[in-house]
Amino acid sequence: MAFISYLPYGSQNAAFWRILLILHCISTLVFTTISTPPEDPVKCVSGNSDCTVTNSYGIFPDRSTCRAANVAYPTNEAELVSIVAAATKAGRKMRVTTRYSHSITKLACTDGTDGLFISTKFLNHTVQGDARAMTLTVESGMTLRQLIAEAAKVGLALPYAPYWWGLTVGGLMGTGAHGSSLWGKGSAVHDYVTEIRMVSPGLVNDGFAKVRVLSETTTPNEFNAAKVSLGVLGVISQVTFKLQPMFKRSLRYVMSNDSDFGDQAVTFGKKHEFADFIWLPSQGKVVYRMDDRVAVNTSGNGLFDFLPFRSQLSAALAIIRSSEETQETFRDANGKCVGATLISSTLFATAYGLTNNGIIFTGYPVIGTQNRMMSSGSCLDSLQDGLITACPWDSRIKSEFFHQTTFSVPLTQVKSFINDIKSLVKIESKSLCGLELYYGILMRYVTSSPAYLGKETEALDFDLTYYRAKNPLTPRLYEDFIEEIEQIALFKYNALPHWGKNRNLAFDGVIKKYKNAPAFLKVKGIYDPTGLFSSEWTDQILGIKANATIVKDGCALEGLCICSKDTHCAPTKGYLCRPGKVYKEARVCTRVSGISVIQSVTH
Repeated sequence: MAFISYLPYGSQNAAFWRILLILHCISTLVFTTISTPPEDPVKCVSGNSDCTVTNSYGIFPDRSTCRAANVAYPTNEAELVSIVAAATKAGRKMRVTTRYSHSITKLACTDGTDGLFISTKFLNHTVQGDARAMTLTVESGMTLRQLIAEAAKVGLALPYAPYWWGLTVGGLMGTGAHGSSLWGKGSAVHDYVTEIRMVSPGLVNDGFAKVRVLSETTTPNEFNAAKVSLGVLGVISQVTFKLQPMFKRSLRYVMSNDSDFGDQAVTFGKKHEFADFIWLPSQGKVVYRMDDRVAVNTSGNGLFDFLPFRSQLSAALAIIRSSEETQETFRDANGKCVGATLISSTLFATAYGLTNNGIIFTGYPVIGTQNRMMSSGSCLDSLQDGLITACPWDSRIKSEFFHQTTFSVPLTQVKSFINDIKSLVKIESKSLCGLELYYGILMRYVTSSPAYLGKETEALDFDLTYYRAKNPLTPRLYEDFIEEIEQIALFKYNALPHWGKNRNLAFDGVIKKYKNAPAFLKVKGIYDPTGLFSSEWTDQILGIKANATIVKDGCALEGLCICSKDTHCAPTKGYLCRPGKVYKEARVCTRVSGISVIQSVTH
């Protein structure tokens, strides 16, 4: 970078980020279909024995290694029944793993080293489709991408879904995954399911495995437990969806200042069926998604191929990660803010990956069929290229490495919560630029669900993604601000954490927030009385035993605990446990000037 070394510091930062963005954008556009797909999250020492599982980011929140004696790969329900029966007869612990293992939390982990992973990687077929009844039955290992495509073949559409299509049907059901809408039954995928086939442990006279067929009409209690199950009821074999006739969507993004955002956030979802927001609080801006259903015969063949979900040049990812590590080391808030501004403006200028015809973006509105507009993830749909390119978070290369804090704040509390975040930004305007380096705070609408572990009320889901150090004892620039936001949401506003995301602290006592938790646990006791499909992690988050937090030196730095003394932070690096700035009940790791002259970190 010698050719920019004579520029003033701010200009140098801007020039550096412009070069990176140009390189990044070129690689994103050129390498869209030739990146290296993710590897299998399950790895075994010998054949299918002596195995470990991780998530798609290569590491769990507590950095532990999850092991099992074996992995099994059923290809149909009969094989699945046989596998569950044999393990039940032997009294072995079991957990389900998926093709990409996209949940950040330890939902794929079983206890000890003698358990069994049951992978749904090859349980990914269409069982039956009925165009007249508008239903589609698929196996639980089918990805959202496949589900969308299979529905479209018969002129049908899933109305709402997450934006990332690398999730499986079972994974969607296990964690309560959702899109964004207050309309219809809401944005949760599980609320468009009419039947679930579940394989659970059985008694001797059941052959040690039992196939249960659940629906709202025949088994309402069990059905509402199984719709968001955390994998503790057994293995979902098949799912039947109630779909809708194919329709088109008309989408435009509008960027405005966030002066009236508190009011807009409460009402905007009633005006647009697929509304969401990307909030850039340090910049004082918000991007409104004006996204509505239109008739299928409306002209337009748009496509949404979200830029951050496309394959990226590995060399560019490494440079970006190194620059972020350098900014952290030297506490370069200005550099982060310059980069954040350029990234957000570039994404907005390129319509986040929208095109009017699948090739180029020519202007708003972008109109396209639901199957082309709802979800994406083209870095998965690719051939091997030796990791020259990859998904941006691929752990096999130097890539994005982050925490993700995601929670749903009741809609009635959203304005107050937004104002609390604005109050923090007023204290230090640069404090949240780190969130904006990861595209800003994504906000999606959800509604109450009959699922026992689903959402309790109309809410806005806030998705915060931010830098994570390779060294767990390394503090982050302005980490106290994000920790305070996290605690304001969870404790002041009683927000519900996303089951498949978040750091450990979000799950302490969480089950008490669900009024139907006793009903869920009752079904769990019937389906799996000896807890073969349960783990230490699921017992903790369900309140059955112990807590999800881990208290030790440095635990608050990675959200394993809320600090209660300085050693839970990084006192030798100047970070001490202090009350929040806006929410005084919060306890956060704050850098206290004068404690440490030089921050010495190892990334």
